[in-house]
Amino acid sequence: MEKASNLLLKLSRRLFEDSDKQERFVEALINPKSFQPCILWCQEKPESSPFSVETPTIWQPQFIDRLSFGEKPGQHPQHKQGYFYCLDFSSVFAASILLTIPSPVKLVFDMCAAPGGKSVFAWKSLQPELLISNEVIGKRLGMLISNLKRCHVSPCAVVTKDSSLFAQMIPLSSDLVIVDAPCTGQSLLAKGEKAPGCFHPTAINKSANRQKRIVANSASIVAPQGYLAYMTCTYSPEENEEVCEWFLERFPQFHAVEIGHLQTYQSHLTSVPCYRMFPQDRLGAGAFTVLFKNIEAGERKEVDIETLSTVWMNTNCEDVKE
Repeated sequence: MEKASNLLLKLSRRLFEDSDKQERFVEALINPKSFQPCILWCQEKPESSPFSVETPTIWQPQFIDRLSFGEKPGQHPQHKQGYFYCLDFSSVFAASILLTIPSPVKLVFDMCAAPGGKSVFAWKSLQPELLISNEVIGKRLGMLISNLKRCHVSPCAVVTKDSSLFAQMIPLSSDLVIVDAPCTGQSLLAKGEKAPGCFHPTAINKSANRQKRIVANSASIVAPQGYLAYMTCTYSPEENEEVCEWFLERFPQFHAVEIGHLQTYQSHLTSVPCYRMFPQDRLGAGAFTVLFKNIEAGERKEVDIETLSTVWMNTNCEDVKE
């Protein structure tokens, strides 16, 4: 425990020069407090909410409600019926970069999709002709499929293959690829959950290398003039800003997009337009987000639905549009 605390203190000094900010950050993780619940309305938002709703932030989309303390939306009958999806407000922050992507959107590919929050957000906000949600970890597939079914997300397909396979199968095909990257999960501590070893350099470096491999494969899927959204729920610069800088050096056809509504959240650790939410700000447990655009000219390659269907799961969604 003492070693973990020392590593946390070291991270706080890397993230913040101001000692007061360091202390507030560490306090948010050592003595976590509950955050206000948040829901995404999958169906049309009712004129009169069944919950007590907080005043929205200026960047909060209309289909999101941040609820008052004490509300338990997961226990409401409308949750089981798929009227809304429960998520951390940090996820709303991270996914809000998708609101800047112009319509129409034909194909959205969510590379690390479980439990499904970013997929549901992309489906609701962009209304793509097809959403493909991938999850390589088998034990997480059940919750992903269940959530997509419950929220009536359609047309959609669920696949469970390594990112390298899709780089070969469907290159230059997707208007948007979402990489909500596997990470050390340091923000879990701000929720009162456990994340063993999350501050250890070995775990951080292993995670960062994995993220680089996934984001590199994902870049191959992005169509010309398409977008790649990279997000994490951790704080280490190695898994966030440093991944972005590594990516831009190796994939010069991509540029980071400035997100106007998140300017006040710009990371001070890099000149790359990327954005952070911290737990001490009391909106959510924490998140990092950046949107890259493939600025190369050219045409998007069509996806061979018949070929791709050989690797997707049966979600019992409506028939996929070809």
